[in-house]
Amino acid sequence: MKTYGYGHQSIDEADIQSVVDVLRGDYLTCGPSVKAFEQAICAYTGAKYCVAVANATAGLHIAALAAGLGPGDEAITSPITFLSSANCIVFTGARPVFADIDPETANIDPAEIERRLSPQTKAIIPVHFAGQSCDMARISAIAKASNLIVIEDAAHAIGSDYLETKVGSCRYSDMTVFSFHPVKTITTGEGGAVTTNDPELYAKLCALRAHGVHKDGEMAHTWEYEMRELGFNYRITDIQCALGFSQLKKLDAFKARRRAIVAYYNEHLGLPHLVERDFSNACFHLYPVLVANRREFYFKAKEAGLNLQVHYIPVHTQPYYRGTFGYKPGDYPKAEAYYEKCISLPLYPSLTDEDVAEIVSRLKGIIP
Repeated sequence: MKTYGYGHQSIDEADIQSVVDVLRGDYLTCGPSVKAFEQAICAYTGAKYCVAVANATAGLHIAALAAGLGPGDEAITSPITFLSSANCIVFTGARPVFADIDPETANIDPAEIERRLSPQTKAIIPVHFAGQSCDMARISAIAKASNLIVIEDAAHAIGSDYLETKVGSCRYSDMTVFSFHPVKTITTGEGGAVTTNDPELYAKLCALRAHGVHKDGEMAHTWEYEMRELGFNYRITDIQCALGFSQLKKLDAFKARRRAIVAYYNEHLGLPHLVERDFSNACFHLYPVLVANRREFYFKAKEAGLNLQVHYIPVHTQPYYRGTFGYKPGDYPKAEAYYEKCISLPLYPSLTDEDVAEIVSRLKGIIP
């Protein structure tokens, strides 16, 4: 019996050849393929600057540092996300504050963000869950009214559109962070990127990616460099960026296929699922549905050859966040209610029409 996971990379011969070309070349890291990939992301999203990094967690970390977060500050994010969205706040010494979700989209609710604002709030990190953009115009307005930095966690959302602008353009934010993990829409194996339109933030991001080192002015033409802040080795290789550059050429085709699979599921399954807002044209990373008796459903699906996944355990219920910050179950009831029933179905471009029909047939055999 053929088995299906919830996500899988889509690699073709062109991708493989792009990596081989780098392996046969002169630069394996810190070379021209990194810059080419960054420029391609800028061209696709419309952002002025891009900094490619080792992974999206690294991207979120340096974005939070570039935003100036530190001890005594607070930043607001969603409880329905991977740990990195909140961890990046903690890495800086600031306090993570969560805002509850819109249960129809599982995205952070702008009204809940307003409820959580305090004099210590310095940044908002909205998470584009499953690939659908948050309502960034509303979030941007909230941020501007209180002079806050906005960092879009778009780990799920490269290729998505919001109000006819590309996620990553930073029209409604200061920085946007992407992920290129193998289950994401395009992959570099591991990898991520930060986009921005602010030259000062760009300079900070570049330095933080590479040990805090600056090499400018007369130093640019010598061996000299200066470490002006504490940075990290968050660089990405030319090998990875060559793969990403090749993958990016297929992004629109990947998006079309993902949306077609989502439409098929919506039509044929009859399970409650997330709603796509009018302002969105999402490149769906996930297809979560809501089911009763999820644990039983999960194991029945596994027996049927479907290796599904749950996205996500609410961050505030994790032992670290409970012990360190005093969060507890019940603090964010909409997020917790969503978590109790959500489970993500297979969604990736290499699924054929026959695969998708087979998945639906198997699911119908176990739907309560």
